[in-house]
Amino acid sequence: MGVVSAILRGSAAACILLALPGAVMAQTNGCALQNGDGGRRILRCPGGVTVTAEAGASFTLHDRNGDGSPDSASLRRKAILVDVDSSRHSGGFQVVTPQAIAAVRGTQWAVDVGGGQTSVLVVRGAVGVRRPQGDPVILRPGEGVDVRSGTAPLEVRRWPGPRAAALLARLGQ
Repeated sequence: MGVVSAILRGSAAACILLALPGAVMAQTNGCALQNGDGGRRILRCPGGVTVTAEAGASFTLHDRNGDGSPDSASLRRKAILVDVDSSRHSGGFQVVTPQAIAAVRGTQWAVDVGGGQTSVLVVRGAVGVRRPQGDPVILRPGEGVDVRSGTAPLEVRRWPGPRAAALLARLGQ
């Protein structure tokens, strides 16, 4: 495909962004798309939701309750940084990947998908992470978890500075 596109798909989705290598083609339904350094894309949406995607990230934003503000993202490849301003966003927000679901209310966290694994790092606030079937673990600032398919317990760990810095640098932080 080789393009970045933002497409409105009916009233059930506030905006959809498929970030693939290439040029920006459009913006949608109140979500402003901005180019960042290094091929990053920044999507600023109503309700205090900002999503920063590294170059080549592939994800979809959803507005399940139809209030005009996205409340979830489906992430298929690479990393996004989600910043939810709880003073402006009334509901929770979750990121769904093939291996995990990360959900919060008013925080900032990064989610990275690749190599059959989902990695979640909390920058600010707290995030619950679980497999599609399973109990959540709670991450606090500086903590992360790597989720692979399977049933092994999820292990919350404080991420070493270089690992956290490398992921956040991919996202312009």
